[in-house]
Amino acid sequence: MEKYRKKISLLMASIIAITMSLVTFFATVAWKNKQYNTLENDLSKNYYCNVNIKRLQDQKYIKPILLVDEDCESEDLASIKQKVTDIITQEKNKGTLTTASFYLKEYDNNDWTAVNDNEFYEPGSLFKVPILMVALKINEEHPGFLNQVVKYDTPLGITKNVHFPSKTIQFGGSYTVKQLIEYMIKYSDNQATYLLEKNINPEYLRKMFKDLNLEVPNVSADHYYFNVKNYSIFMRAIYNAGYLSIEDSEYAAELLTKTEFKDGILSRLPKNIAVAHKFGESGSDKENQLHESGIVYLNSKPYLLTVMTKGKGMNNLAKVISQISSAVYTEMLNTSETSN
Repeated sequence: MEKYRKKISLLMASIIAITMSLVTFFATVAWKNKQYNTLENDLSKNYYCNVNIKRLQDQKYIKPILLVDEDCESEDLASIKQKVTDIITQEKNKGTLTTASFYLKEYDNNDWTAVNDNEFYEPGSLFKVPILMVALKINEEHPGFLNQVVKYDTPLGITKNVHFPSKTIQFGGSYTVKQLIEYMIKYSDNQATYLLEKNINPEYLRKMFKDLNLEVPNVSADHYYFNVKNYSIFMRAIYNAGYLSIEDSEYAAELLTKTEFKDGILSRLPKNIAVAHKFGESGSDKENQLHESGIVYLNSKPYLLTVMTKGKGMNNLAKVISQISSAVYTEMLNTSETSN
């Protein structure tokens, strides 16, 4: 009887051991399959997203990188995109907006998203950023250009009314090119801009557009257009120091942080957050246009935000830009704190 009991015990122990081994085996297989599927999903997500690299083509032996873009919008920014879409829809229903567009580039992970990025707008004073870049590029090739003195002694015949006026150069005064640049960016001064343009060879402007793979506009035409994605290339080129030298890119970005306009992107942001930005107003009496593009230096998670709007009332459009900026900042701040 004792031998029989021992046999039964050994049999039961063997069965339990085999069962536990099978459970462990299948659990391990299931876990590995789950890990494999997760990895496969991640890889397929990235694998099917083309990466486009834009390079400068001037040099013989090197091709410096200007921009790196993925074709796919980031799923991580989907909630921000939805919030911005809701704001635009709400303002259109209220009659404030005819339409609006939005582009966001998050520099930490190179993620991006956009709304209505195929809509085109007249840039207005946003075009002063490419003029800034061209002036700095000329100085790189011809040192001393920024120190050249220009006399403002011929009336420029500028009749354009601006809704957000600021400081302007004075007729009869003399200014260095660098001073004209500062008036153009800090105060969005049209007088300084036109005087500066008169002293810049337009071929430099055409070349920069070609280098950035952008359609070359006819700047002497009554109208020329950008969408949010294309315009953002100028701000990205400055941040990446891909077109200008590191020193000039830093100077351009720092100068843009001193822009006097505060009614849009900056309106609801904390005062200690630096933003390199430029605004532009255009359109007509029937339909106003107000736009702004800025690099927001949020702790360790900087991002580029470009908003373009069409609608009624410049002040109303400024509030829409402010509202979108605030929504984006809140989401980006939450993401930044979570990742830390």
